[in-house]
Amino acid sequence: MPDRKTQIVICGGGAGGLELARRLGARYGRKRHDIILVERNRTHIWKPLLHEVATGALDANLDEVGYRSHCHRWGYRFFHGTFAGIDREARQVILAPMLDEDGRELVGEHRIRYDYLVVAIGSVTNDFGTPGVREHCLFLDDRVQADRFRERLLNHCLRVSRKMLMGATADETVSVTIVGGGATGVELAAELFNAAAGLRYYGLEVFDESRLKVTLVEAGPRILPALPEKLADAARGELEALGVRVITGTKVVAAERGAILVESGERIEGDLLVWATGVKGSPILCGIGGLQTTPNCQLVVKDTLQTTRDDRIFAMGDCAFFKPDDSDRPIPPRAQAAHQMADTVFHNLVGLMEGKPLRPFVYRDRGSLVSLSRYSTVGSLMGNLVGGRMAIEGRLARIMYLSLYRLHLFGIHGWLKGLALIAVGHVNAVIRPRLKLH
Repeated sequence: MPDRKTQIVICGGGAGGLELARRLGARYGRKRHDIILVERNRTHIWKPLLHEVATGALDANLDEVGYRSHCHRWGYRFFHGTFAGIDREARQVILAPMLDEDGRELVGEHRIRYDYLVVAIGSVTNDFGTPGVREHCLFLDDRVQADRFRERLLNHCLRVSRKMLMGATADETVSVTIVGGGATGVELAAELFNAAAGLRYYGLEVFDESRLKVTLVEAGPRILPALPEKLADAARGELEALGVRVITGTKVVAAERGAILVESGERIEGDLLVWATGVKGSPILCGIGGLQTTPNCQLVVKDTLQTTRDDRIFAMGDCAFFKPDDSDRPIPPRAQAAHQMADTVFHNLVGLMEGKPLRPFVYRDRGSLVSLSRYSTVGSLMGNLVGGRMAIEGRLARIMYLSLYRLHLFGIHGWLKGLALIAVGHVNAVIRPRLKLH
């Protein structure tokens, strides 16, 4: 009988998981190894771009990556399924039954054996158990949710436009209330005004940004806590200049149909309610396979990114909890962290299979950038040339923000196709509509 192939299963096709699958497939191919990527979606979209998908500023059909074509190109296998558990004794990944849109079972529970397992399923928005949030608020965790937001936004814009055409005298507006002053909430608030300004060119002649009412609610003392206070204040000034009502130091206690309730008793209404208050691990991870997890359902890992109770299982990205010895805070849930973790996991998987030493994960903070659509970009970078953290604003910051996505393209496609896709993106920016309205 032929030797059994070494099987590496990667659960999660986000930024880190997809990059890792590409690199392992490119190195080992299918001859003696079987690299399997398990993902519940059929296509990949870079999560930091979801706020642009939600407003129609980005056509996800142009930027998404099909897993089946990608795996054929890079020598790994794609398995469409939802990660549901781990049988550590049998070394098997458990996948949930696959259902069609009517709830009928297409494929029953399935198991895939592994020699090495990488869990990279990302995170979900943390609602902190706030009553009514799951029932009445929209989230931006994946493309399906972003598409749902865009559809509802366009419907409300059409409603207001029709009323104005019929001679309505009242001030008709579309109100959007966003809870969470982190990068997602701030970027979405700014992008909404860009979208509203463009709708007049696509049949809604009487609708513009003056018909948009956006409120951003943050429980902390300021928005964008990951940025230095000076830059966070600059971002707040930009938002308020656009017309965003920014409320800080205010905790949301409940959500109901058409409104959120805050501690002061104020009821903040909104045609659309968006919850963007931070992330946590998927509930499926809590105690999974007897592995050590945090109260936020993240897998605790060692400095090699192996789980603390099983050296054959790695975790990376938002679903992994790692606190360096020289830090009092864990690695933050950022795309740059997932990218760096993918590099370490790749090196350590190669080390385990080829008898080479493993290396510890060292997080290098490349800084934070927040895009305020076409209006501004603010952020900070670690600049070795200036000996520390360097604040950048304006056009330079916008260039750096776009470069983060380009690095992601190189990570999942390699340099040649990555450069080609960047060139295609410039062409699409000229010939494609400004907004995706379908």
